[in-house]
Amino acid sequence: MSEAHFTMESLEQRLAVGPFNRWLGFKVLKMDDSGLELKATWREEWVVNPERRYTHGGILAAIIDVAADYAIAVAIGRPVPTIDIRVDYHKAAMPGDLIAKAKIVRSGGQYSTAEAYVYDQEGALVASGRGTYYTAPPPPPKQK
Repeated sequence: MSEAHFTMESLEQRLAVGPFNRWLGFKVLKMDDSGLELKATWREEWVVNPERRYTHGGILAAIIDVAADYAIAVAIGRPVPTIDIRVDYHKAAMPGDLIAKAKIVRSGGQYSTAEAYVYDQEGALVASGRGTYYTAPPPPPKQK
């Protein structure tokens, strides 16, 4: 797709450009041809039910979206817009850092598909999802 490549450090810096991603506390644990692994650093604000203390599903969906998007970004050199995403919830995510593992399912010139799996500190699958992303090259800059 593209010759641009991220290092783990430059990918982490790119992730932190967006305030929301920075708030989610992403750390790049692994990136290679097989995919991407991120850690999302636990925050008390993720709790949706103070009595039961589980993580809001929107946080899990966001982690899936970002991980899948950035699996594509590693391949093409830039993050891309989400067209569609589906998330499945497998069990409550209790307080603690979460690990997302993402990989590209299909690379295309216009659209690509990636999937991500989110695991808790014990390694249990808490959520998974698949997204479609708009990967067409950006238009050239307009001439003045």
